[in-house]
This record gives sequence, C-alpha cells and structure tokens, in this order.
Amino acid sequence: MKTELSFANLSAFETGLLVVLAVDTQTAKGPDAKPAPALLTSDETVKAAATAVLASGEFKAGANETVLLHAPAGLGASRLLIVGLGKQAKATVNSVRSAAGTAVRISKPRGIRELVLALPEADFLPPGPCSRAALEGAILGDFDADTYRSDRKDLSVQQFVLAAPASADKAAIETGFAEGVIVGDSQNFTRTLVNEPGNKLTPTILAARAAEMADQVGLSWDVYSTGKLEELKMGAFLAVAQGSAEPPALIVLRYEPEGVTEGPVLGLVGKGITFDTGGISIKPSDKMELMKYDMAGGAAMLGAMRAIALLKPKARVIGIVCSAENMPDGKAYKPGDVVTAMPLTPDKPGKTIDVINTDAEGRLVLADGLTYARQLGATHLIDAATLTGACVVALGIYNAGSFSNDDETIGKFQAALATSGEKFWRLPLGEEYVEQIKSDIADIKNTGGRHGGASTAAEFLHTFSEDTPWIHLDIAGVAWIEDSRPYIAKGPSGAAVRSILEWVRSY
Repeated sequence: MKTELSFANLSAFETGLLVVLAVDTQTAKGPDAKPAPALLTSDETVKAAATAVLASGEFKAGANETVLLHAPAGLGASRLLIVGLGKQAKATVNSVRSAAGTAVRISKPRGIRELVLALPEADFLPPGPCSRAALEGAILGDFDADTYRSDRKDLSVQQFVLAAPASADKAAIETGFAEGVIVGDSQNFTRTLVNEPGNKLTPTILAARAAEMADQVGLSWDVYSTGKLEELKMGAFLAVAQGSAEPPALIVLRYEPEGVTEGPVLGLVGKGITFDTGGISIKPSDKMELMKYDMAGGAAMLGAMRAIALLKPKARVIGIVCSAENMPDGKAYKPGDVVTAMPLTPDKPGKTIDVINTDAEGRLVLADGLTYARQLGATHLIDAATLTGACVVALGIYNAGSFSNDDETIGKFQAALATSGEKFWRLPLGEEYVEQIKSDIADIKNTGGRHGGASTAAEFLHTFSEDTPWIHLDIAGVAWIEDSRPYIAKGPSGAAVRSILEWVRSY
C-alpha cells in the first residue's frame, strides 16, 4: 500500500472514495433520545453532501457503522463513505484506528484501489496520535490471510491518502503519519509470520526470516541451534525440541542506539513454537491446525524489534525468540521426566523441572529464554506467549492477560496501552500459586492443575525472572481472530506488538 499525507481541500480530491468520520453527539438518555450524528470535518461541501443521510436517521454513527453515498454532490470523489466512531464521549484515538481499518475493509471487495481519509477535526481527538492511528488501522485493514489460494485475487488498496486540514499542527501530523506506517508494517510483519503453516515456517526458517528483517532495519543478530543450546545448558528448551526432526533455533536480536551506554537494558523474550501437537500429552485433533500460531509471542517480539529499530528510542534492547516444534517422536520428552533448566551463572545449578504435561512446553522454552536474557545483561524483562487456555477462559478473546513482579514496571506498560489501544488485564501472582507448582521430586513442576492455570504458569516463569523487574503477557486468546471484524480480517492479529513497542519507548 502506497501512503501519502496531504493538506489539500477535501472537496478537491478526485478519488474513488473519500472517507469522513462521525460521532454521535446525543447526550440525552431515555427511550425518546435519538442519535445525533455529526461529521468531524469543517468542509462545508462534504457536510452538504451528507446532510440528507444524516437527517434521515438511517445512520447513527455507531462504532464502525458505515454508510456509503455514490456521486456525492459537489465533491471530486465518486463515493463518500461515513464511518462512525460511536458516542462522542467514548470516541478515542483507538476508535480512529478501527474506523480507518473499517474503511479499507469496505474498499477491498468493492474493487476500490485508492481512498482518501479525512483526519478528524475535533478537540477531543489530538491530530498527531490520530494521524498515527489512522495509518496503523489502514495498513492492518489491508491484510488478508489467504496467502496460499491458487485463485487468489489481489484486492489490496493501492493508495491510501490521509487528508489533514491546512490549519492543523503539521509537524505533529507528519510525525504521527511516519510512525503509523512503521508500526502498521511491523505488526503486519508479525501477522505474516504467524499466518505461515508449520511446514512453511520451521524454526530454522523463522530464524532466517528474523535475520533478513534484522539486516534490513539495522539490528545486529545471532542465530544458534542445538550445539549452542547444549553449551548454554538449556535443558528445558532442548527437552521440548528433542521430539522433532526440525532443529531448534535460538534467535537473538540487539538494538543499541548510538550514544546510549548506560541505563536499562530491556529484554524481550518470545515463545516461538512453530507447531505444537502437545507432544506425548497430545492435543485433541479439533482445531489443532491452528497450533501454527503458537509462535505468535515470538513473532510479536520480532515485529516489535523491527519497529524499535526504525523508530530509534534511546534505550538498549535485546530480543530473544526460543523456537522449536513440539512433536510426539520416539525421542520426545515424556510426562514424568525431570529436566534441568539453564543456570544463570556457571557456579549455580540450573533449576530442575518435573514434567507433568508435555503440552505445557511454552513455559519451558521461556524459562531458558528469560535466564539467557538476564545473562546477556537485561535489567528489565517482558515476555509474550500464547501460553494458556486458562487465560482465554478467564478473559475471553478481547483482553489478554498481563502479570508482573514489579508495580513500577507494569505501570509503564499499562500507561502504554493508552497509545497502543490494546487491552490487557493484570492477573494475580502469589504464594498460593507457587504452592500449586511445587514438585515432590524436583524444584518445580510445569503445571499446577486446572485451577488458576494462567497464574500458575506465570509463577513458573517468575521462578526464572526472579527479582528482575518482569512482565509476562499471555496472548493466547487474542493472537488469532476466529471471525472477521469490521476493521480487521480473520486470522493472525499481531497482538502485543504496539504495546511492547510503547513499553520500550517509555524508557
């Protein structure tokens, strides 16, 4: 998608589609209160073209509600699309992101290859952040998951123009526009990886794609496999990988901004299980094909690292993805096995883990990944993983789970959500959950039973982050979208990329 920023008059655009946003300004309540839609533009010609439909009551300006007008009077555009943001009191920058995605999703099946979206003019919607959000939404809306269809038709929008009023803060809008392109493309990079089938994206191929991206954006990188894992004594990671004919990959990316030699070192650790059968504790066959998405946490870290490299925050960052397949081979690890995780220092023994369920493999690879990040000098940690079905049961498909051992660190993350627009809900840690994962035979066991499964999994990881300020993101419920939404297609969501990026930028 080619993107362009313009400060020209809206009515002058000769385009297939002009998009204008609207809110419901009605504040009264009760059965007699009717929606009062209002366009967020000062262009009188656009307002005149929409007068009849707004007065008809047909369009109520609900969130992502649309009305399409053909041959609007007085405009150079052949169509006028009005997209609602919902009640004015609840309209946010994230509403603009969704509305832009909705506009693109409506354009694609209609064969509309170019569109102009008017940046909303409203005191409650800051132009810079709205500029960024509009670009993110449009780029995300243009993604479809039908990559391998032999009869695939390219319905992509070829050109997206953001039209801002000439009187607006030009510098803020230009900055937001540029950031929006970077962040949208980075999230789609993550979505592209998550969408790949397991036979097309093995751990080795994932590592190659990560290295290629790193070279393109200026990150330094290393990729290791079995020999290095053995050298580092990553017994938990190796145990998961040993059942597959595909070798594991330990992907390490480094972002080191010029002139920054002090301050925090942020460690981003992602689960990269490119296919998860559950191992010997094999999963039911129903929807097992979706287990290609079990590397979404690792892919989120790669997308975040891409955006970090291009946006250049003044903080040092290490990205680590632990990638393997979890397969039920004759060499696979088994329930009842005891494996030894990576030691933090050579003079300390690694923690021993009693394997209760081989389908709780994500926490095993992350255990070694978190330890390695600390060994490389990370002072603050964040991990992301499609870790537990228990988190999906607890929070559903719109909120992801977050956990932390440090209020200041999670506070920065929660503050970042205002910019990212993503939804994370903090869930508890505690000694009670620690008790559930105590083993009779080893230091710790890898599951704590049915109750509180998201929290016991997080406490397992807490064992390896120890006192290092740490955040765990359980994105199992939000990394794959089961049904299309007005603003985004069914399939991989790229969840957590924006939030991780903004957390890094907060430092």
